[in-house]
Amino acid sequence: MSRATHPTVTDRLSRLAPDQRAAATAPPGPVLVVAPAGSGKTTTLVARVAWLVDGGVDPGSVALVAFNKRAAEELVERLDAALVPLGASASGDGGVRVRTFHALGREVLAEAGVNVAALADRDAVVRALWPEMPAADRGRLDLAFSRLKLDLRVSPDDVAADGAAGPVARAWVAYERALREDGALDFDDLVLRALRLLEGDAAVLARWRARCATLLVDEAQDLDRTQLDLALLLAGGERNITLVGDDDQTVYGWRLADVRRVLRLAAALPGLRRVDLETNYRCPPPVVARAVRLVEHNRERFAKRILAGPRNAGRLVLAPDAADDIVRVTRAMGGWPDDGSTRAVLARTNRELIVPAVVAVGRGWPFRAPDLRLPVEDPRLDALIDRARATGAARPLVALARLRAACRAAEAADTHRDPDATSEGDLATALLGWAAALPSLAALRDAVAAFRARLAELRRDDAPLTLATAHGTKGLEWDHVLVLADGFPGRRSVSDAAEPERALEEERRLAYVAWTRARRSLTLLFDPAAPSPFLREAFSAEELGIGGRRHAA
Repeated sequence: MSRATHPTVTDRLSRLAPDQRAAATAPPGPVLVVAPAGSGKTTTLVARVAWLVDGGVDPGSVALVAFNKRAAEELVERLDAALVPLGASASGDGGVRVRTFHALGREVLAEAGVNVAALADRDAVVRALWPEMPAADRGRLDLAFSRLKLDLRVSPDDVAADGAAGPVARAWVAYERALREDGALDFDDLVLRALRLLEGDAAVLARWRARCATLLVDEAQDLDRTQLDLALLLAGGERNITLVGDDDQTVYGWRLADVRRVLRLAAALPGLRRVDLETNYRCPPPVVARAVRLVEHNRERFAKRILAGPRNAGRLVLAPDAADDIVRVTRAMGGWPDDGSTRAVLARTNRELIVPAVVAVGRGWPFRAPDLRLPVEDPRLDALIDRARATGAARPLVALARLRAACRAAEAADTHRDPDATSEGDLATALLGWAAALPSLAALRDAVAAFRARLAELRRDDAPLTLATAHGTKGLEWDHVLVLADGFPGRRSVSDAAEPERALEEERRLAYVAWTRARRSLTLLFDPAAPSPFLREAFSAEELGIGGRRHAA
């Protein structure tokens, strides 16, 4: 393959750091680009595609597989800017194919005549089959069904014939039977059936290998077994595949990602060339240093060097605060500069984001939180206020206390209650907090209505403030980030895991992802009486300011 000759490609490569350029211009064959947070992996991917096309590779034989739809759309936009000067594109027919794995599988199946229009929503099917099943149990079934299909790849007919099959396996058989009766596929089937079709039809496989003769896969650390097998099958004997990912950001175990999969790629791809991107260009130096110190406690990871970029600037703030949640979150959020910068509050769970949302409403700060539902938005709240009035108590606090006691008693007797769902007792507790400063239940109803109106006004998709869980932040960054550090690690995620040590390592990686979203400042808010074990791993006791001091680096 010739060297880059087009001036735009030459210029693009000249602006890369040496490690990025080495990845972008790696020779044909299997390549693994290890790309830590903030290391410019998308810039490197785009440069590699441009370099390949400039060197004579047919754009129609190049395929790039992204992790999700949002990432695919961003890649199409950036690739078009790089390829149009070369007479190619990623958005038109015959150009570079950019897909998610599910979109690629759907395309393979549709071209082969498989009906992909009837795509079932798994949760809807499960709810129809077992209407009384709590949401938490449905979530566990969802993971179990995916594991049976994508990891174990067992046949529902074989399971049905197995007299020793357990209740989850039998539930999966019933689910698969329902899909079959409706002539439907689910999301997992798009990849699994595409893999089976390609494995069983040499002509179809040859056609798709030609279209994916040069294959690039982003976020390789998040692949499940079937996705990786599909990529390797398409790569064929030439193994002209570039995988980009970061073992330290493998945080989707609940989607069947397994860090060992990327760590063992060399065994699956003989001759694999590994190129490490070594510089985090996003985060301030103290953030890089402490995030790396944290994740280095993991055993299942590549040995690597991660440095802060030479132009990085900013600070890390340790904020020990033992005050009430509203008070300490208000203090931490109030420390941001009023300069129009972007900011985010990141937490382990959505439940922990309720307080920052209340603070934002109280301060009049527009915010976006697409996956967060506040208790005040629950329609059951109005009925609970009516039931509190029916207790006969004149004072709101007394009426709500009686109502909460009744709710808790009913919940304790309900053996089918979902412990993760917001219960009526939880809502009654929230109302108690409101009622403390109000003279009557009528005033409470008015306050709830006013808060809802203000919430609707401030909740905006274009707001500079984002409230999100750490799982929802992959690929995102903000100027200022506040992490509610007490939630890491997720206790139940570790205690309920079949392999607690491996689960703890994933929780550590999740904290690493949250910390490395910050461009200018990272604030770690925590209770000084019980600092997270992750904070103790990344900082000394003196730095944590156990006595209430605040340390900035």
